[in-house]
Amino acid sequence: MQNKVRIVLVNTSHPGNIGGAARAMKNMGLADLYLVAPKVYPSEEAVSRASGATDILDQAVVVETLEEAIADCQLVIGTSARERHIPWPLVDPRQAADMVYEESLETAFVFGREDRGLTNEELQRCHYHVHIPSVETFSSLNLAAAVQVIAYELRMKSLLMKDAPVVSPKWDVPAATSEQMDHLLAHLEEVLTKTEFLDPKVPRKVMTRFRRLYQRAQLDQQEMGMLRGMLTSVEKQIK
Repeated sequence: MQNKVRIVLVNTSHPGNIGGAARAMKNMGLADLYLVAPKVYPSEEAVSRASGATDILDQAVVVETLEEAIADCQLVIGTSARERHIPWPLVDPRQAADMVYEESLETAFVFGREDRGLTNEELQRCHYHVHIPSVETFSSLNLAAAVQVIAYELRMKSLLMKDAPVVSPKWDVPAATSEQMDHLLAHLEEVLTKTEFLDPKVPRKVMTRFRRLYQRAQLDQQEMGMLRGMLTSVEKQIK
């Protein structure tokens, strides 16, 4: 199951943290590392901090945007340390690990910048937010330490599930990917603008709430196709 999990680091400032994250991953049996526009990479400091986990660095995928890093993922969980204007489904690391094994989907855990985490827009691309419950008086975690906490919970869950029977997929059709969700929402926004349901000059978080709605529903690919077909039908009637 852990081969379905990727760790995504967004815009990392310090290459040593990339190496530290790679080491944390290898300790717990994770291998897929995606780097979104790192400030400095490749780096000897990353290699030094990896301390034997250079194979993780060697096969790391470097991309320019978060969209590229999670395009084929069916479940995206973003780390968040603060409350948001629009509430989002929130889990702790243990619940997140349970979810990975229950859903059996291609999953990404997304970690933000060392100084300010993930932006609101990036967090909105996640189905769930995971919060590590550190003490309120000193809540900031080092990036590699945060990766270690998530990786540890995934490892513990994998050990618990080692001898458990294989669970059949919940649905008869694969879950929709992040890229397919983006296409649906872009199509929906276009149609809502044409029907004047949505005023692009005063959007009022409408599309953000639609994203939350559809991500919470965890659509499969057939359902996604039905919605796209419905929108196409509406467009024909408008014309």
